[in-house]
Amino acid sequence: HGTCEQFHSELKSDMDLERFPSGTFATNALVLALGSLAYNLLRSIGQDVLRGNDLPVSKNVFRQRLKTVIQHMILFASRMVQHAREQRLSLFRGHPWKECFVRLFHRYTPT
Repeated sequence: HGTCEQFHSELKSDMDLERFPSGTFATNALVLALGSLAYNLLRSIGQDVLRGNDLPVSKNVFRQRLKTVIQHMILFASRMVQHAREQRLSLFRGHPWKECFVRLFHRYTPT
């Protein structure tokens, strides 16, 4: 019961779905469907991060909260650089989660 409440709390708090934006049921159903899709994608990214051996944390954890995944994997300092007719993603060198980000970027990016 406690684990279920924690997942429900993450969906409401971390995804900011405490209140729905409209009085129309169809609009709120669409917002909830898109929110649950984003929730499942972020959970998948969080589990993939934990599968690697390049974590910058010393604790042994079983899962990460969505807020942590968003902070470390989504809000990552980077920029697109074009050089010699080639576009590249330039990453912040000092970020402790860089190796995890690069591993997941190569996994989820089509070649």
